[in-house]
Amino acid sequence: MKIERWMKQPVLTVKPHDSARHAREVMAEHRINQLPVVTDGCLVGVITDRDLRDVFPSVLDAARTSRRRLAHTEADPAHIPVEDVMTANVLTLGPDALLADAARLMRRQRIGAVPIVASGRLVGIVSRSDVLDAYAEVSRSASPSPA
Repeated sequence: MKIERWMKQPVLTVKPHDSARHAREVMAEHRINQLPVVTDGCLVGVITDRDLRDVFPSVLDAARTSRRRLAHTEADPAHIPVEDVMTANVLTLGPDALLADAARLMRRQRIGAVPIVASGRLVGIVSRSDVLDAYAEVSRSASPSPA
């Protein structure tokens, strides 16, 4: 099975100069864990929920800061650009690659999604959920129908 059949498109993206707060809001609104970062349609990085955890203080950190009134010493996620916290060296596949290649890559590298690039441009993304959906469909069609 080729990736092209299972990849999501169009892809939700952010730009390098967008704020970390904006990226977090997009992820929360669309219930996704990673966002490709693009400039003029070309992939320049990926930002994940894991990357953003380092930017946003925990509830305990915020409570301590509030008690000590040191709010100005903490960086504001609304002013931290995505490019400062994204992963720049992104593993990608092409739309003609096999879905099994994406599954192996995600498993081996412990990543949740693979951006799909063709001719230097982002054309889709395949996530773990997409791989599971494909498996479920294939197994359903391969199962004998009940008598």
